[in-house]
Amino acid sequence: MPSARETELLEAAYRYVLTHGLADVSLRPLAAAIGSSTRVLLYLFGSKDGLVRALLARARADELASLADIGTGPGVMARLWEWLATPAHRPLLTLWLEAYARSLVEPDGPWAGFARATVEDWLEVLKASQPVEVRDTPEGLASRTRELALLRGALLDLLATGDEERVSAALA
Repeated sequence: MPSARETELLEAAYRYVLTHGLADVSLRPLAAAIGSSTRVLLYLFGSKDGLVRALLARARADELASLADIGTGPGVMARLWEWLATPAHRPLLTLWLEAYARSLVEPDGPWAGFARATVEDWLEVLKASQPVEVRDTPEGLASRTRELALLRGALLDLLATGDEERVSAALA
């Protein structure tokens, strides 16, 4: 169980990386920005990689909590897109994209498994929205894989261009 100080610093570091990104984060500027020291961060998280893993877990928890609020059943794709397209979620989604891409090019680092885990998370959300008789069929898996690919591609386009109107129209 993390200490109160560890939780406090993790939250502060999470807010920092939502604004500044995670890929090139340096402990010294991060520690100064959140009112700590590199020594304390290393003590609490073991290493920079340990801190990165903790931040990725924190981001994933944020994402999963939001996805849990989407609900299931008809209209889940529209509700997912509405959530993805909300400007307030851009920092989290930009961080998600950064971590997703980094886990593909550095599969043995602190990013290891992040992309795969998020694909599985999203497939589970989409699975829960499918009729029971379809969920565990090859067709059900193919359908939710197609939906996930469409959402992920639209998200990449939205993050790259900011053109919500065009991308939303394409999804509609």
